[in-house]
Amino acid sequence: MKTRLLFVFALFLSACSYTQDGVEPVSGFEADKSLGNWYEIARLDHSFERGLERVTATYSKREDGGIKVINRGFNTEKQEWKEAEGKAYFVERPDVGKLKVSFFGPFYGGYNIIALDKVYYNYSLVAGPDRSYLWILARTPQLSYPVKQELIAQARHLGFDTDKLIYVDQSSDPVDYEAGRHVR
Repeated sequence: MKTRLLFVFALFLSACSYTQDGVEPVSGFEADKSLGNWYEIARLDHSFERGLERVTATYSKREDGGIKVINRGFNTEKQEWKEAEGKAYFVERPDVGKLKVSFFGPFYGGYNIIALDKVYYNYSLVAGPDRSYLWILARTPQLSYPVKQELIAQARHLGFDTDKLIYVDQSSDPVDYEAGRHVR
């Protein structure tokens, strides 16, 4: 019982920590410009995304002022789509890219936009509550090599293990995944 209580307490404390030391979310963030579809270009590995390709995140407004999050990816082993719906809320001000996101009831984790194309909102670098969570997102399935390398260099400088990044296959495979048939 004592161990279980300590685990719950530790979980509570980790949920309260939305950012990590030395990692600052962007300021001047405009939520409306970030709405819509984003493609996952690269990520650090986690069980909830393991084996997924063609991963996207779609953001839209919620009636309560938050942001609706739909994460979707194709599991090639099972030949099926996996989808999760979550909700996100700004932790500080809506012009700071520091949010808390939940896919599991009352449990929230950090979602920190630490680099962003502030002009066109074409790419972003997103970190979680610690350095084991990192994503490179873009508005298109591919990101130019120089931009991708700059984001990787920035993440490496901040202490992320960029050698462990998984580059997500966003290619247009000649398989119609929705219908489960080949298209040519």
